[in-house]
Amino acid sequence: MSDLGHVLVLAGGLSYEREVSLRSGRRVSEVLRAAGVSVETRDTDASLVPSVLADRPSAVFVTLHGGAGEDGAIRSVLDLLSVPYVGAGSDACRIAFDKPTAKTMVRSVGLRTPESVTLPKETFHDLGASAVLGRIVERLGLPLFVKPSRGGSALGASIVRTAEDLPSAMVGCFAYGDTALIECYIEGVEVAVSVVDRGEGPVALPPVEIVPDDGVYDYAARYTAGRTEFFAPARLSPEVAAACAAMAVTAHTALGLRDISRTDLIVDAEGRPHFLEVNVAPGMTETSLLPMAAEAAGEDLGSLCRILLEQAAARGSA
Repeated sequence: MSDLGHVLVLAGGLSYEREVSLRSGRRVSEVLRAAGVSVETRDTDASLVPSVLADRPSAVFVTLHGGAGEDGAIRSVLDLLSVPYVGAGSDACRIAFDKPTAKTMVRSVGLRTPESVTLPKETFHDLGASAVLGRIVERLGLPLFVKPSRGGSALGASIVRTAEDLPSAMVGCFAYGDTALIECYIEGVEVAVSVVDRGEGPVALPPVEIVPDDGVYDYAARYTAGRTEFFAPARLSPEVAAACAAMAVTAHTALGLRDISRTDLIVDAEGRPHFLEVNVAPGMTETSLLPMAAEAAGEDLGSLCRILLEQAAARGSA
């Protein structure tokens, strides 16, 4: 058995991504047990803090997606409890979870990212939706990609190919958040690059290429087996693959992330990667991208998760 003692996997929560989080938590718990780690899996409810105080884990693996799982809130609580955890600290999570802020940060270090506009729902109420939407189309052109400024799993996200489709896309977006990120949609190869740091600096795992069966990598395509074809490693030239890896590592570093992250990119027709967003708590389900990348790299997922927990535990005892 591992000398970690008992570790806690947090899964579930109350975000729209609860079911995905539960699946990620089950997967991480399974691979850790197979790697000889004593694991307790818990949801985030009123019993969590008393339980942690009564039986303090050596480290926590957070598999909460969306909301408190990625915006830094649960990590702030763990900091208050002096319990170490895998992944970025609360301040870095707050920055990375807000997509417009993350885009601004990575652009400041020279990374390419689609031009965009960020607008809260109130703007449309105050100024009139038709006038604002018309100007967005004039400024950014078509097609566009609309998504909530915070959140994941493509919930509330959609491609807009005509001006007439933009109002309904905004309504769908606002169902999942009060602020919309509208960006130029770039046709190309969708790629996810996971980054891990085993204590010697962040390193990119092989990029994973995403080919959804209907061309849109939405919630169903992400979590329904058979709806999307994946290539790990991605079918990219060595030069383009290296550029994608460098972009992911640069984003990880610029945003102050730690241990693990996943950067989503689009590679255009000229072979140039564009930063889309970063995930501080990557999915760990059977159809998730980081486990695929780890397998492509010849990594055992349980061993990798154990190493990350050992690093977190060492930080806590330092």
